[in-house]
Amino acid sequence: MQPDLDFVRARFPGLSSDWAFMDNAGGSHVLADVAGRVRDFLLEVPVQHGASYAASVEAREKVAQAVAALARMINAARPDEVVVGSSTTFLLQQLARALAPEIAEGDEILVTDVDHEANIGPWRALAQRHGAVLRTWRVDPESLELELDALDRLLTERTKLVCITHCSNILGTIMPVAEIARRVHAAGAELVVDGVAFAPHGRIDVQALGCDYYVYSLYKTFGPHQALLWGRHERLRELPSLNHRFIGREQVPYKFLPGNINYELAWGCGAIPGYLADLARHHGTDDADEVIAAHEEALSSRLLDYLGARNDVRIIGRREADRALRVPTISFTVRNHRSPDIVEVADRHEVAIRFGDFYARDLIRNLGLVEQQGVVRASLVHYNTAAEVDRLIAALDEALG
Repeated sequence: MQPDLDFVRARFPGLSSDWAFMDNAGGSHVLADVAGRVRDFLLEVPVQHGASYAASVEAREKVAQAVAALARMINAARPDEVVVGSSTTFLLQQLARALAPEIAEGDEILVTDVDHEANIGPWRALAQRHGAVLRTWRVDPESLELELDALDRLLTERTKLVCITHCSNILGTIMPVAEIARRVHAAGAELVVDGVAFAPHGRIDVQALGCDYYVYSLYKTFGPHQALLWGRHERLRELPSLNHRFIGREQVPYKFLPGNINYELAWGCGAIPGYLADLARHHGTDDADEVIAAHEEALSSRLLDYLGARNDVRIIGRREADRALRVPTISFTVRNHRSPDIVEVADRHEVAIRFGDFYARDLIRNLGLVEQQGVVRASLVHYNTAAEVDRLIAALDEALG
């Protein structure tokens, strides 16, 4: 299905710039409805929750409505399974703090070498503090895949946690989370999934995925700088409170949010599910994914075909644009070129891409890409156009010679 890009792009005022924005994995543009809701909340009900007066009641109800909409969007069983906080990094650190009493000396925590540091660092620190063993599920250097057979070899009766990405922010590869969850649970462990790089591109159904905790950034899914952590309600209730000493275990999700939720940004985030519903209705479908996936696949194919035809370019990830296997986050290196030099030329063409390790530092080091200063990354979403991809290709033609 070809999306109505005039309809789509009109919802994102920042796209009226002369720039072509293809750094979306770092942060997407923000919906006008999100910004409008934040503004209205701050000007109309900028009050503390928990009082009996009308404005306080209205403010609390607005935030509750927004969180409930986010919960429905990811198919949570109930709204209080959703914790909205300042960032994925913060929420994963909070989760690690909450899980700490369950980790004993000799227990094993499994991470990957493709993840963003947000889903490695807290678990490394947790293992060090409690005498646990940190084990690493390493990407195959030839296939650039995390092979399931390798996971099976790493799982033992001492494995307590497995922490993975739903989709690599470098490779763009989508992980088979439901199958991984089945294997992890068979070993008696829990599964933590970082969905940041996947969330802008496909539907998240936490119940179908079968994981125990799922976290992603709302500022990479067209909202403000906030993030969302989901966990099963019964498990969240069991974990200790990280809030004031008199905030009990049963006070989910408040016990995970010292200083409380950001009211106005939470209300703003409530516009994201509404936009996706509007997008689906405008295109005569019940599923916004139908609109998003085919278009993103076509954009990916356009760029991957260009890169794949050059013998001086190494694509870091899958070379095919299959939407079931990868998202349109495309990383590459160029022989005899440093990655920042490529990006510098793109800047002159007003094409916004980026270079670096993108906090997936272990992966960049293990693939031997440090000297080139990491990869060049173009990350597309559904509001990008074929003409913008062509602008990027023209910039790359100049940069590569």
